[in-house]
Amino acid sequence: MASLPTGHLGAVDPTSDRAVFRQIADQLREAIDRGRFREGEKLPSEAELVDHYGVSRMTVRNSFSILQGEGLVRAEHGKGVFVRPRPPVRRLAADRFARRHRDEGKSAFIVEADAAGGHPEVDGLEVKEEKPSQDISTRLGAARKVLVRRRRYLLDGRPVEYATSYLPLDIARGTRIAEPNPGPGGIYARLEELGHRLDHFEEEIRARMPSPTEAKTLRLAPGVPVICLIRTAYDAEGRAVEVCDTVMAADAYVLTYQLPAN
Repeated sequence: MASLPTGHLGAVDPTSDRAVFRQIADQLREAIDRGRFREGEKLPSEAELVDHYGVSRMTVRNSFSILQGEGLVRAEHGKGVFVRPRPPVRRLAADRFARRHRDEGKSAFIVEADAAGGHPEVDGLEVKEEKPSQDISTRLGAARKVLVRRRRYLLDGRPVEYATSYLPLDIARGTRIAEPNPGPGGIYARLEELGHRLDHFEEEIRARMPSPTEAKTLRLAPGVPVICLIRTAYDAEGRAVEVCDTVMAADAYVLTYQLPAN
């Protein structure tokens, strides 16, 4: 096929036990993995692939469906199928909550957005008092009621995570933490100003498929999972002063950790 770069795609084997549409998906996937089709680049059209492989349009559509389900490509109505961008945000666990960032008036997300060269935004903000779930209550030392801060984070206009922070009322009520904008450095800077010098954080991470609400909130393509991260912040006295429950678009992040060797 003249419109396809030489060597990008091969031929299918009709005698193989593997269905033809899966063979086509395999070849497209390999071409993406090898960088023959780059991020944001349009894949060959249905007509081009039909001509190249000598198959029906339905066969090609089934191949595209496999790649969409894997989160490798996205379809744009009337435009074609495009390679999805790779994760733009790198979360460096050893650095993201460093005190120097708070001293500079930057929250962790702003630091990460700056490193990625993107424009950070926060929307969907909700601040209220409510009774926590049993799990959150236990993590906060049997708290009966908490201050809740819910917000969605966007990078260059794209939703990448949805976070909910839970803080003990005896710490947060009547402070800037209870205001929509807690000020430079975010709620961790305010906690330290209130005398709760942060000592360490504990994080639990797991991956799963999103709920319909999460998929809508984060505008996830079919087949894209989420990373669920629950973080508990402890002050120097060993008290849990915040629990943050975050749902992240898995195709938007790389989680980076530095581990000691001894």
